[in-house]
Amino acid sequence: MEYKIGDIINVEVSGIEQYGIFVKVPDSDYSGLIHISEIDNSFIKNIENYANIGDKIYANIIDIDKKNKHLSLSIKNMNYNNSLNSKVQESISGFLPLHNKLDKWIEESLEEIKKEQ
Repeated sequence: MEYKIGDIINVEVSGIEQYGIFVKVPDSDYSGLIHISEIDNSFIKNIENYANIGDKIYANIIDIDKKNKHLSLSIKNMNYNNSLNSKVQESISGFLPLHNKLDKWIEESLEEIKKEQ
């Protein structure tokens, strides 16, 4: 598979050190590291509060070393572990159906308010 910076990929945690989370990329020769600075915006006292060995998580590719088949990854600002084990899966259309109905809902709500006055 050809990876690009900015891709969000599914990885498996293979090791945890004080400075970051090591991951393997399933069905790939690539491995990766989520440096401690790319885990959270706040101070991290214990990395194991964020992931455990064997966890399957999503990570954002921030750098690629094609020669060594190594990815630098980030889980900052993303819901990295919720989607894999959730019974509710987001559709491809995301928030589009809500966006498309928003004007109608606002209009209906305004009509109800007018009736109550």
